[in-house]
Amino acid sequence: MFSVYILTHNEELEIAACIESALLSDDVIVVDSCSSDRTLAIASRYPVRIEQHAFESHGKQRTWMLETIAPKHEWVYILEADERLTPALFQECLETLQAPQHVGYYVAERVMFMGRWIKRSTQYPRYQLRLLRRGKVWFDDYGHTEREVYEGTTGFLKATYPHFTCGKGLSRWIDKHNRYSSDEAIETLHQLENGTVDWRTLFFGTTEVERRRALKNLSLRVPLRPIVRFFYMYLILGGCWDGKAGFTWCTLQAFYEYLILLKAWELKLNPMPSTLSLPDPDPSLGNRSVVEAQVLEP
Repeated sequence: MFSVYILTHNEELEIAACIESALLSDDVIVVDSCSSDRTLAIASRYPVRIEQHAFESHGKQRTWMLETIAPKHEWVYILEADERLTPALFQECLETLQAPQHVGYYVAERVMFMGRWIKRSTQYPRYQLRLLRRGKVWFDDYGHTEREVYEGTTGFLKATYPHFTCGKGLSRWIDKHNRYSSDEAIETLHQLENGTVDWRTLFFGTTEVERRRALKNLSLRVPLRPIVRFFYMYLILGGCWDGKAGFTWCTLQAFYEYLILLKAWELKLNPMPSTLSLPDPDPSLGNRSVVEAQVLEP
């Protein structure tokens, strides 16, 4: 068996369905970032543990969770409130843990948007590290999201999970990604000044995660990036076959890229040292492997 962490912040519309999917496990822990809505009231109706911690960043929240909240089991699965743990995925996790060969396992998400699975324009399969051995995996920050830091090797599961990325409405999606674009702008400037394109990994990387990271570094250097991203997603990846939802998704992603470029341009014209300087890596992490997570999917 494995424990399930659920990360929440003002998720009153999602939390019940998420918890109900996670109750396949006998140990479910809701880790809340001081919600101001009915998230905790709804969660308390279920047989789960509830912990609260003020949000600092995605990476720090996950690391605090793993280091501070002791689960019942050695292995844990991390759920966002707008994700679901399916019976098929739960069963594969159980089978994998009978003889685990790695310290963590990536799982592909199925982005659900406007009532359908956006398979093509979301570059499926998109993998996130979800099943992991506690004490062997931590998280660091990367732009608005997080990246994994781990001791050992990682593998991939075949089962997938649904991610209801816009379940709370387009207005919240736009507000959220307006905030995200500020962090991404800082990371963009940092990568342009200090990063390089790893062409070998881009074409010959051993995993989809490695190739995606290299593609991200390349995409930051492409002229007219928002326009290029729209046509890449809509025509080359086949977002046009995802109907109205596909067109809307591709348009929103291009808009998000444009926000990042605008804010990066603004920061370059009016640099703020306290904002642009990124913290040095935590020396306690030593020489552990670092892999980026979810850099193209906001």
